[in-house]
This record gives sequence, structure tokens and C-alpha cells, in this order.
Amino acid sequence: MTDTGYITLQYWEVAASAVLFVITAGLAWLFEAGLARSLAWVAARMVAQLLLVGLVLKFIFAATNGWITLAAASVMALMAMREVTRRQRQPLAGVWRWLPGPASLLFIGVLALMLTLLVVLRPEPWHAPRQLLPIFGMILGNAMTGITLGLNAITQAITRERAAIEARLLLGFSRWRALRPFAAGALRTALTPMMNAMAAAGIISLPGMMTGQILAGAPPVEAVKYQLMIMFLIAGVVGLASLAAMAVTIWRLTDERHRLRPDRFAAARGAGA
Repeated sequence: MTDTGYITLQYWEVAASAVLFVITAGLAWLFEAGLARSLAWVAARMVAQLLLVGLVLKFIFAATNGWITLAAASVMALMAMREVTRRQRQPLAGVWRWLPGPASLLFIGVLALMLTLLVVLRPEPWHAPRQLLPIFGMILGNAMTGITLGLNAITQAITRERAAIEARLLLGFSRWRALRPFAAGALRTALTPMMNAMAAAGIISLPGMMTGQILAGAPPVEAVKYQLMIMFLIAGVVGLASLAAMAVTIWRLTDERHRLRPDRFAAARGAGA
């Protein structure tokens, strides 16, 4: 234990914490649930990834070079954008699959990061990796899930409720007005995980950033301030980026004559663009 109360762990102690996980994997194998191999794979992948990230971050923190920090942040952003694209059940055809979700995540995420670094925290230098990378990672990781949920909800609604939407369009509704109820439902879907986390914070659970800071020896009140900051940032990014992504999707899946264009989904790539 350090003077600040931070407890260092030995590798055997980390391994001991995996006992319940190993028992779960063993029971999954006994019950022939088809999960044992998947559990072993994701566990091994997690260990390898986190150990590698730990070594990389050690180098980045020691270098304190702005270009290296920005390069690492760029890799994080590209991986998050790729995951948003991969998780879309009905992506748009061609390069458009990269524009609604991934581009919205990047733009709003970077905007939130700059707000945090330049207005709220104001570290010296502003690109200090100990502040920039963890905050950007939390924004990307949480917002990625919300944006994906919102995009999947709106595209599924357009497919499932095509007749109802076209009926509204035939009645003279603009594409935006015709699709507004479905966009509202998709926005609720996107924000639900974040709203649940915000509602449970402090009463049912201690959120991750707050827990980490308390374990590192930070005063609980200061840990609360940081947790409030990051949760407001994530909720804002999820909401704004989801709205932007849905607006672009609706615009692409309709035309200037206010007609639905489901042929612009990737599954119908050859039907026209």
C-alpha cells in the first residue's frame, strides 16, 4: 500500500480474483451451454489487450509528447468508429455506413473532450495523456453503445413500420414529421442505458471512475465531482451524437420528394443509390 492508500496488486492476487469466473466457465462446460470456449477466449483476449495497453500507456505517460498522445487518441477513435459500423444491423450502402454513427461519434466526442480539457479541467499541458486518454476512452466506450442502439432502433423502425411511414407521407407529412415519432422512440432507446446508470449512481452502485479514484486514495467528494463530470459528458455525447446520426440516416433513407428509399440500405446495394 502506498502513502495515498493505493493498494498495489500482485499478479497472483489478480488471478485469485478470477476464481468465480473460472467456476462459471466450468459450469458452462458441464451444462454444455456452448459458452466455455467463448468465455475462455474473451478472458484471454481481455488479459492480452489490457496488459498491452498498460505497457503502451506507461510509455505514453512517460513521454508526455502531444503528438504521441494524439496518435493514441486517434487509434481509440478509429476503433470505436469501426465498432459502431460493425454493430449496425442494417447499415447504409457504400461510404454512407461511416457517416451517421461513426462520424457523429467522432465529432461530438472530440467536441466534448475539448470542452473538458480546455474549460473544465485545464491541465498543463492541455494534451496531458493522464487526463486526455482516460476521459476520451470513457466517452467513446459509453457513447458507442448508445449510438449503436439508437441507429439500430431507427433503421428497424423504418423497415418494420414502412407502410405506416409511407401512409403519413402520402397524407402530406414531410419526411421529418413523418419519422419524428420513430426517431423519438430511437432516442429513448439510445439514452435508456445512460439514464439507468445515472439513476442508480450513488444509491445502487458506485460508478467506475468514482470507484477508481476512491481506490487510488482520492477524497470521496472529489471523486464524486469527477464522476458527475464524466456522466454528464457521456449523456450529452450519446444524446447529441444519436440525434445527429438519426438525422443523417433519415435524410439518406428519404429523398427530396419525401419518399422512403429503403434501397439505400447495404442489403440492397445494387438497387440504386
